[in-house]
Amino acid sequence: MTGEGPLDLSQSQALRRRAVAVDATLAYEGYVLARDRLVDGAYPLYGERASGAHIWDVDGNRYLDLILAYGTIILGHADPVVTEAVLREIRDGFAITLRKRVQVELAELLTAVIPHAEKVFLLKTGSDATSAAVRLSRVHTGRTRVIRWGYNGWHDWCATRPGGVPTEAQAVVDSFDYNDLNSLRAAFERHPGEVACLLMMPFEVDPPAPGFLAGAAELAHEHGALFVLDEMRSGFRTAPGGAQERYGVRADLVTFSKAMANGYPISALVGREEVMRAVGEVHISSTFHVNGAEMAAAVATIGQLRDGAILTHVERLGERLQAGLAKQLAEHGLPGRVLGVPQMPFLRFTDPDEAARGRAHDAFYTETTRRGLLLHPNHHWYVCGAMTDEDVDAALEATASGFRAAEAAAHG
Repeated sequence: MTGEGPLDLSQSQALRRRAVAVDATLAYEGYVLARDRLVDGAYPLYGERASGAHIWDVDGNRYLDLILAYGTIILGHADPVVTEAVLREIRDGFAITLRKRVQVELAELLTAVIPHAEKVFLLKTGSDATSAAVRLSRVHTGRTRVIRWGYNGWHDWCATRPGGVPTEAQAVVDSFDYNDLNSLRAAFERHPGEVACLLMMPFEVDPPAPGFLAGAAELAHEHGALFVLDEMRSGFRTAPGGAQERYGVRADLVTFSKAMANGYPISALVGREEVMRAVGEVHISSTFHVNGAEMAAAVATIGQLRDGAILTHVERLGERLQAGLAKQLAEHGLPGRVLGVPQMPFLRFTDPDEAARGRAHDAFYTETTRRGLLLHPNHHWYVCGAMTDEDVDAALEATASGFRAAEAAAHG
């Protein structure tokens, strides 16, 4: 069990020693996120099981999970309705050469729930969907250049690291400063008549300023480009219809994954029929695109989210958590900010003294992990529908201990 002292992570560490000999994602430093597991020896690496809002590591430690598989979990781990829907597909055969009925049902559901979605293209991963959106945009407009913002995947056009990526692939990609329409306007003006699409997350940590998303869409259309929303994180979390519904904006194409199927690997590109016709002119294919198990998971997940009650619950709990964090931060006099929308909260230490900031940061996350709260130090967190008010109370008890540890470390 988790408690006040250091965790027993002996089984996690033993598995890691085995893994570094064979698993490239652990053998080399810096895979995807820097310091993805914070302090070596203080953070669990391998999990055994999960249920609702909690996970158990291989050493038997139990945690309230606010990482939630990087946002793929919205209902809660091992949701019974989703699990049963998937098991039905597995029992009947989920890869049977022919398309399955559930593919039609999911496409119909997506067009009913997502604003302005007239056609659906089901894929597997988020990178599949964003790259498909770029390819369709290029065909539809007859242009090549892309303006993008946020984390949009790992393919050549948007990879965040240069290794293995031809310089030509990103020579036709530009970016801009979030919440700054003048910066976006300048990006379009640098390449008049060349931009196929503006592809962007609606937000990451900071919410969109009033009118920003609508202004971005207007700028894209003014310059003859498509407006594409990357809703991998916001989709089926901020509202049943995503950011378009939440912020009253209209996109030509929208991409979804993560919470769409409560952890199962599936993604979708949806959009206006006029644009989606380009599917017939491009090559985007995978043997696994038509597997039915993940589609059944998506139908079962969206069916539970559709009336908005679970997402209202998630938002309310996130607001409680953010308010509690802000109060604790002020009480301890630590330089920092509580960030993010309630469904995806985050905390950032801001002490101008880099050494003091680093000590506070590490002490906070080490202590909260020991207290049974799983937070990511370098990626915003998530709230799920299985969380309760009692879970928020427990989280705030853990963060109170974390702030005490951070204060002592910063001044040590």
